[in-house]
Amino acid sequence: MKTILAAYSGVLKGTGSSILSSLQDLPSALWPCSSRMEKHLQVISVLQWVVSFLAMGIACTLLLIYMFCTDCWLIAALYTAWLIVDWNTPKRGGRRSSWVRNWTVWTYFRDYFPIRLIKTHDLLPNRNYVLGYHPHGIFCFGAFCNFGTEATGFSKKFPGIKPSLATLAGNFRLPVLRDYLMSGGICPVNRHSIDYLLSCNGTGNAVVIVVGGAAESLHCVPGVNSVTLKNRKGFVKLALQKGSDLVPVYSFGENDAYKQVIFEEGTCWRALQKRLQKILGFAPCLFYGSAWGIVPFCNPITTIVGEPITVPKIEDPTEEMVDLYHGMYVRSLRCLFDKYKTRFGLKESDILHIQ
Repeated sequence: MKTILAAYSGVLKGTGSSILSSLQDLPSALWPCSSRMEKHLQVISVLQWVVSFLAMGIACTLLLIYMFCTDCWLIAALYTAWLIVDWNTPKRGGRRSSWVRNWTVWTYFRDYFPIRLIKTHDLLPNRNYVLGYHPHGIFCFGAFCNFGTEATGFSKKFPGIKPSLATLAGNFRLPVLRDYLMSGGICPVNRHSIDYLLSCNGTGNAVVIVVGGAAESLHCVPGVNSVTLKNRKGFVKLALQKGSDLVPVYSFGENDAYKQVIFEEGTCWRALQKRLQKILGFAPCLFYGSAWGIVPFCNPITTIVGEPITVPKIEDPTEEMVDLYHGMYVRSLRCLFDKYKTRFGLKESDILHIQ
């Protein structure tokens, strides 16, 4: 009781320092909801991203169509006109916002798992880079948090480097969602967009490509370290054509965010998943998490950015040259995994499966 009166007297005095010191003296029992409230904010921050990624584009498209049938049709018409004019912006470097990338909500997002970014080597601002991100997981939480926001301090750890996380081009055809993604520096994973970033946007650009893509997400299982890379050579050829250095990136714990129902090869459900993957561009996974099935498990995700592989500029690389640098990349990724695996809960006997 005396402690509370002391705090109250500090308020009456009206000085900032006395108020702060008095409040700091209050026992933690008087703040029973602080840690719980912070955990709720973390859950909400993750949930808003998952729901936004899954539903924002479709919901805003339906809303836009509905508005044409109401008295707000003029607003819908103006937005549609602007959308047409702005259609090619994602292919020309997008429209990133440092304000959005530094939102406080992303720090809660980071702390939910938590997510960490570890730098092993410098990336020089006078070079461009192609970062291969592994594994895909279900939602690429590590890729988004580390390269689509500043929550883990990418710009401070790699000064002069501007990351651009590449994702499905179809997301940039959906109203509002396209702008939300571009504000984080996210770009379409297509030839036009990546060509612009690596050829027409100066140096210091780092395009982050989730190499395994939708196919890899169908195989992600907690505790299993498997990447789809053996026949993925397009990103290596692109790096050679642009003279951009290759950088392997591995996220320990990315596959532990959700549990997934894996259908056996040859079953009708597996065939349906692959068919929808070809039509939609992404794999419809049957996954579940900790709360309501959609909130991920709060398991740590640690992203390691490896050593750059210097790549020469060859406008028309031969298949042998692509294979050579692809082999160098695979070996570098294996070394990165083996070097850090025991530090993040894996055994010395655990290996990285490349399929």
